[in-house]
Amino acid sequence: MRIALIHGLRHSPPPIEAAFARLWPEAALMNLLDDSLSADRARDGALTPAMTERFLTLARYAASTGADGILFTCSAFGPCIEACARALAPMPVLKPNEAMIDEAVAIGGRIGLLTTFGPSAESLPPEFPPGVTVVSKLAEGALAALDRGDTTTHDRLAAEAAQSLSDCDAIALGQFSLARAAPMVAAAIGKPVLTTPDSAVRALRRRLGA
Repeated sequence: MRIALIHGLRHSPPPIEAAFARLWPEAALMNLLDDSLSADRARDGALTPAMTERFLTLARYAASTGADGILFTCSAFGPCIEACARALAPMPVLKPNEAMIDEAVAIGGRIGLLTTFGPSAESLPPEFPPGVTVVSKLAEGALAALDRGDTTTHDRLAAEAAQSLSDCDAIALGQFSLARAAPMVAAAIGKPVLTTPDSAVRALRRRLGA
């Protein structure tokens, strides 16, 4: 089966490819990257109809290549991805965090949400179901460190930020690029840590019966 991966950050492909290698190595992957999506989202401060059209263009192109499913890895664009899912139904089109949210809620009702991208910190909490308490924490400076290639500082800042979430039942890492910091985050707080790549691969594999 072919899975199309659509990215808005250049840091996203390695963690999701690693997750597929571990959990579904038989899947054939294709990557579409437009890192201007995140830059324009941060600049505009809101999602626009033009942004939704860009997402639809990318999704339709992915479908035209013969993809059996699409996974978006950019977490600040929920409504745009929902529009793609409606347009391409019944093809599985997953938002980056929906599978992780399902797994987190199954663990407990108080979830720590760790992010490194400001718009994600705003857009993700409403995706959790009613009745779940979401405690959001932005790891200030972590994404900038990753942009510089300073992975050590990125992981350290993520682990330090997560310490304020120690009273939560589980920690959800809200960026694909944060997956690399999962071991340090888990060591820092001793709670279950869920990553978007692993959860998404498990969900896609179930949806496609593979």
